[in-house]
Amino acid sequence: MTDDTTRPASRTGAQPLTSRSVFGSPCWVSLTSRDLDATQEFYSTVLGWRWQPTGLGDRFRVALVEGTPVAGIAAVAGMWQMAVAWTPYFAVNSADQSVARAQERGGTAAVGPLSFPPGRAALLADRDGASFGIWEGELIGNWETWRRAAPAFIRLHTRDAFAAAIFYGEVLEWASDRPGSCEVHYEGGEVVLRSGGDVVARIESGALGAAPDPTLRPHWQVHFAVTDVEACVRDAEHGGGSVLSKGDDEAVLRDPDGAQFTVTLRGEH
Repeated sequence: MTDDTTRPASRTGAQPLTSRSVFGSPCWVSLTSRDLDATQEFYSTVLGWRWQPTGLGDRFRVALVEGTPVAGIAAVAGMWQMAVAWTPYFAVNSADQSVARAQERGGTAAVGPLSFPPGRAALLADRDGASFGIWEGELIGNWETWRRAAPAFIRLHTRDAFAAAIFYGEVLEWASDRPGSCEVHYEGGEVVLRSGGDVVARIESGALGAAPDPTLRPHWQVHFAVTDVEACVRDAEHGGGSVLSKGDDEAVLRDPDGAQFTVTLRGEH
């Protein structure tokens, strides 16, 4: 999840930030796609992203906004028989232990843990089928800037927010007595996750387990902060994507490959 090209000069010679420092917190978002070039073109048009290679190979890219890493793309959906989708990753102390805890509590492991130096990753699904990832190891360079800029925000749509919070809390060590642990609060019918005092995720009830529409089934929704929702909608349609829903402050979009994401007016989450 890191390479020398994204490491800020301020950290040269210093110990890199690792997942253990922010365990339990969302630490990255990544898209599995089929066509790297087409995916880059679409998101450059809609969100203004620029791209740089990573140390993981030709199928991987990191998106940048004004030099800040925003998200990753892995063009491995066809090769690994994976769904085309945006996925949030959570920092963990041990990928092996987190996978074991998830399986013990009714979750499933789809991929991994696999080694992606300088760390290890796994792709999991919770008891209701919502996919998420975990990451153990060094965080991407400029991660502190990514966190402060809050370019991405995540929300879990699930059947029972309280039950989901228990599952994720036990798997990711939320609300533990360890220093740096994420705080869990119940506000307005939602579960709100805070890390260092900042809201980093929300969980809401109401998803339907057997709904034919994937937007109604339990899933993690990735929101990207933008300054002009209407412009993103227009650019998405012109770029071959589609609009699933639209309001004044946000719109749910689908890219040409089928991945669903939300653009949200900056500061509204």
